[in-house]
Formats: sequence, structure tokens, C-alpha cells
Amino acid sequence: MTDTFTGLTNEEIARYSRHLLIPEVGAEGQRKLKQASVLLIGAGGLGSPAALYLAAAGIGRIGLVDQDTVDSSNLQRQILHGTSQMGRAKVDSGRERLLDLNPFIQIDPYQEVFQAANAEQIAEEYDLILDGSDNFSTRYLANDLCVKTEKPYIFGAVFRFEGQVSVFDAHHGPCYRCVFPNPPLPGSVPSCAEAGVLGVVPGIIGTIQAAEAIKLILGAGEPLYARMILFDALEMSFREVRLKKNPRCQVCGIDRNAIQLTDFNIVCSEPKSTSSLGAQTEITPQDLHEWMLMGKRFRLIDIREEGELQISRLPGAEWIPYDTLMRQMIHMDKDAPVIIFCRSGVRSMRMVDQMLKAGFKDVRHLVGGINAWAKMIDPTMRIY
Repeated sequence: MTDTFTGLTNEEIARYSRHLLIPEVGAEGQRKLKQASVLLIGAGGLGSPAALYLAAAGIGRIGLVDQDTVDSSNLQRQILHGTSQMGRAKVDSGRERLLDLNPFIQIDPYQEVFQAANAEQIAEEYDLILDGSDNFSTRYLANDLCVKTEKPYIFGAVFRFEGQVSVFDAHHGPCYRCVFPNPPLPGSVPSCAEAGVLGVVPGIIGTIQAAEAIKLILGAGEPLYARMILFDALEMSFREVRLKKNPRCQVCGIDRNAIQLTDFNIVCSEPKSTSSLGAQTEITPQDLHEWMLMGKRFRLIDIREEGELQISRLPGAEWIPYDTLMRQMIHMDKDAPVIIFCRSGVRSMRMVDQMLKAGFKDVRHLVGGINAWAKMIDPTMRIY
């Protein structure tokens, strides 16, 4: 039964009682939360804590956009999912968990890529957008969409021990493009799959994103407009950086009706195809194995970080980390054949590009990295 004064059922009054005691929330604020809608882009490291706390807070409608399925490598940080959900669509796993946490709300799953063709349609019925994506393509698209539709954009990003969070709203300060006008070059940015991330870091940043969403809905406190929080878990420090609006911004500096939503080809994740450098710069695990059996002479270099060597090693490989090799290559024989490998092929592809530019005549990278070797050649080797 819904109380005509509070607009909440008896069950909801009991559930949100700790909110109702707070002057900045109370019954009126809880009604606002119940009537609000938030679209979460990504049900992963950032989206998991954000979704859990928004659902627990009583946000009436939550949209989840994610095309992926739950994998074991997700569970170190993506707390919305569990071992029993492996293989399921993240939006379905997330929906089930959130409704178990709070059956009084609505969860809308969208198992699809958030892109220019569908972004405006998906976001149309939501009050604000919380970005839990892990790529620049989505961030630029989400920002442009929010400027175009006049919705707040709650930004978050993580890398290893560090995180960033801000609220972009062209009516109250800069947009994301004011601060980062141009996307990075394709392949120039490592993903957390390649560089790693401490599991609790997206938990901290995602929770701050949820707090900002709740504040915006309640109209309470000071949102992170024109401010960015920089978090460092190693130092356990929070720094605030002031952000300035760019009057010549190519998005929020023009008529919003003229904004054209665009998809960007910004690769910062696992490689889905072979190198754009050409087949002559690649070697498959099968071919490398055959070369080894034939006794073919070449220099095999592992450019991974030291911690990765404790997980897996390739016989006969010498270890020269990426940054060290960048400095040492000037002293190497540029005519001798060289094969470079990393975890999955992303770093090695970039290294081959640098070595070709430095004048190396015969340099290749192992397609799919040492993980591909483990899958195709040595099933006893650990995959990570």
C-alpha cells in the first residue's frame, strides 16, 4: 500500500528508512530517487558498484548497456556478477542481481554495443548517463550525446592503481571534449586487460560516480562540475583539478542541434584481428613452434612486465621489458631476425611498429601473444 503523503509503500519506507532520516533526502528526496532514471553504459568494473548502489538507493529505473558476457577474468573487480553467472550476458546477470537487491525498481537490459546508431534512442528516456565504459570511443560518444540532449554525463576511468571521476554538463562548466579535445591515436592506449587494474579501484571510482548521480537527482551538495578528482590508491590520496570550459569547443561550443554523433575507431582493448602493419610482421604460434623445431635462428624477446613472468614463460625467450627495449633497440643488430611477444599481441604490435621505424629489417610479433601460444601449442601453460 502506497502512503499518499510520502508516495512510498510501507515496504519502501522500511527499506529506505536510513535515507528518510537525512534532512537532505527525506521522503521528498526518496520520491525523487524513485521517479528518476539512470542509464549505465557498461556493467563491468565501474558499472558494477555504481549499479549496486543506485539500485540500493532506490533509483526507480536503471538501464544497463553492455554487449559482453561474464568471464572469469571479470570477477576480480566486476562485483555485480558471480561465478555461477559465467557465460551469461552481463546485462542479464546484472539485472538478476539488482532485482534481488531491490525488487521495487525497474532494470532495462540492452545487450548491444552503445554506438552512434542507437545511442540517442537508448538514452532518450533516462535523466542522466553514468559512463562505466573502458574505452575512449564510448566516452566521446557519450559526451557528445549528453551535450546534444542536455543530460549530465558522469565520467569515470581507471588504470592500475589510479582513477578519475568528474561530472560534465555544458550548462555548468566544460564538457569532456573541452578537457580532452581529440581522441588518442588507434592502438596508442592500453586497456586494463593489457595494463591491469587493482580490483578495488573501479569500486571506489564507481561508488563516487553513484554518489554524484544521487546528488544530481536530489539537488543536494556540490556536484563535480568543472572539477575532476584524481585518486591514487598507492598513495591513498585524492587530488582535485579545476577544469575550464573551452569557448571554442567543437561540441559544447556550437549549436547542440548541429552535433553529429560519431563512432571513433580508438583501439584500446584486446586485438580482434591481425596487425595493420602487414602479414610480413606477424608470426602465428604454429609457425613459431615449427621454427623452433627446425632450429631456425632468430632472437625471441619477451617484452612483458616482470610480474607476468611468474605466470608463464616461453622457452628460449630473453626478457627485455617494453620500456627497456625502447631504449636499447638503438644498440641492436637491425639485420638479425627478431620475434617480439607479450601477453595478447597489443604491446608487441606497437613495439614492431617502433622497431620498423628504427630501421629493423626482419621483425615480427607473435599474433595473440603468449596466451595464444598456451591455447594452441602448450595447454599446460597458464592463461591470464
